[in-house]
Formats: sequence, structure tokens, C-alpha cells
Amino acid sequence: MIKAGIVGATGYAGAELVRLLCGHPQVELAAVSSVTFEGRPVSDVYPAYYRLCDMVCGTQEQAVKKSDVVFAALPHGLSQELAAECYSKGKIFIDLGADFRLKDERTYKEWYGGTFIDRELHEKAVYGLPEFFRDKIRSAKVIANPGCYTTAVPLALAPALKNGLIEKSGIIADCKSGVTGSGRKPSQNTHYPELNESMTAYKVGCHRHTPEIEQTLSIISGDDIKLTFVPHLLPVNRGILATCYAKLKSGAAGSDIAKAYKDMYGGETFIRLLPHGRTADIKNVRMSNFCDISLHTDKRTNTFIAVSAIDNMVKGAAGQAIQNMNIIFGLDETAGLTAMPPAF
Repeated sequence: MIKAGIVGATGYAGAELVRLLCGHPQVELAAVSSVTFEGRPVSDVYPAYYRLCDMVCGTQEQAVKKSDVVFAALPHGLSQELAAECYSKGKIFIDLGADFRLKDERTYKEWYGGTFIDRELHEKAVYGLPEFFRDKIRSAKVIANPGCYTTAVPLALAPALKNGLIEKSGIIADCKSGVTGSGRKPSQNTHYPELNESMTAYKVGCHRHTPEIEQTLSIISGDDIKLTFVPHLLPVNRGILATCYAKLKSGAAGSDIAKAYKDMYGGETFIRLLPHGRTADIKNVRMSNFCDISLHTDKRTNTFIAVSAIDNMVKGAAGQAIQNMNIIFGLDETAGLTAMPPAF
């Protein structure tokens, strides 16, 4: 059994890791840590886990010592020193935060206000989007686990970009997120009276996930990609819906688009290409590691539209982290992630 530890186990992403790892057939949850709730059982914080996971929250040091793989579900800026410690001790480190996602330090400083403490470790870190970077993930010791928007948008657009079927300029990603994407700490815009019966755009044109999305799409396309990214907050707990728009290249047909997506994703268990006439819906991926993608064309304006839906807490966080762990340890990639989405 692989021994897993979670640092930051009482935030939403950490709690989702607890839920999924407790059901993993080849993993033992060895330790959980929480600064806020140290000394208290996880089931005190999340009563749904009562008698299923009553593990007491310990320290970060205990989590590292007891584990073969350490998952860090921490805010940005708190993972770099922990990653270095795990690396020096031969532990696999999977970071659900943003500290290792951006390859350029100047970009990280611009969008997150931080610096790279250990540049060599950043160079060794692998971006953990398995559908694109599986071969590099297999031998990685440090994984930068992508988040929700940064998973949903590239998965929606990559095949069309890679095959030169859409224009590389003028791409728009219009996205909606469930409120868990904002984290467990309450704020004014996530306060129930503000959120309920409402939907609003936020951080328009300046969301810090923008350069990360552009970085992935640039690698896939082999060119420098810039796009307009606008996120919105939905009054639901879970889900990311990414509706992405791009102009079709001259001569690109719907059959070319369909073939490109089938060729790239046909063997991917967690990508579900929807049949013509259906549209991706966050309800249908809830509590699962699936990404549903539907493909559409507006012939009047020569616009390609790709819609992707994921659960931001699973494929957009904890599930993807476990998918990465499975790859690194040579397990079936679907281990612990096979539960069907609820139908309603």
C-alpha cells in the first residue's frame, strides 16, 4: 500500500483528497495536517466523514515523515519549501497550489508576487495535466497539479489548436465556476445573500490563471498563444463550464474538427467527447474525474465553439492529483477514480 499524506487537509481540495484517497484500493491515508484544526479529527470539521475518516490532524512534519507521497492543498506561496523537503527525502510531492505551475519566474512574480526559492527544483517540476504530459509525469518527483480553469480550457481547445484548425489569435474562454473554487474561507462575494440567485463576472481580463492557460496552449500549439479569459461565479457548489470561442481556419470543416478530437482523446478514459447535438453540462460530471467536451460550429460567423465541463474539486483538483499519483507509481490510472457521476 502506498502511504499518502495530505498537508492542508481541511480546505475544500484537501477534504476532497481525503474522500477520494480513503476509497483508493492501493493507498493508505497515513497522515493529515491542518494548521487551523491541528489536534482535531477530520470528521469534526466535515461530519460527513464520521466513522469513515476520524484521523486526527497532525503537523506538516508528521505528514511528510509518514508518507511516500505528499499532497499539498495550500494557498500559493506556501509549497516551495515543503516541496524541497519532500524532494530531499525521496518523497513524491504533488502540489495543488500554484507555486510550480508557471515556468517563467518573471511571470510568477507579475501574477502572484513571489519568487522561485529553488530554481533547479522548478526546472524539475512537471506540469501534471496527464492527457498532455503523461510521459513526463511518469518519472516526476514534483508535480504542479493544474487547477480548474487551467484544466477545462486547454482540454477544450488543444486538439483544434494542435491541428491548425483554428486561428491562434482572438480566442475567448468564457468560464463559469462553482463557489468551492473560491476556497473554504468566506468572503463578501461568496456570502450566501450575495451569491444566491446571482451570477457575476470577476477579475475580468486580469485573472491569474490566464498566463497558465496560455502557457499550456502555447506548448500544445508550438506558438505563443494569447487569449481573453473571463471567469464567472455560479451559485452552485461544484463545477466548471468553459465555453471557448475561436475563428475557424479557411477550409477547416466540422469533420476535420471531429477527427482531431477523436484522434487526440479517443483513448483517454477521463475525456468524454459528446455526440453531436449534446452539450457539456456540469451536472453530468459532478463528483467525478471526467471532462465532458462538446463541439459546435456557428457557420454564419465561421466560429468554432468548444464547451467543456469538469468538477472543479475532482478533475480540477483532487482527482487529477490522484490521477498523477497513479501514473507515477505505475498503477492503473483510473484507480480510486472510477465512481460514476450521480444522475441527479
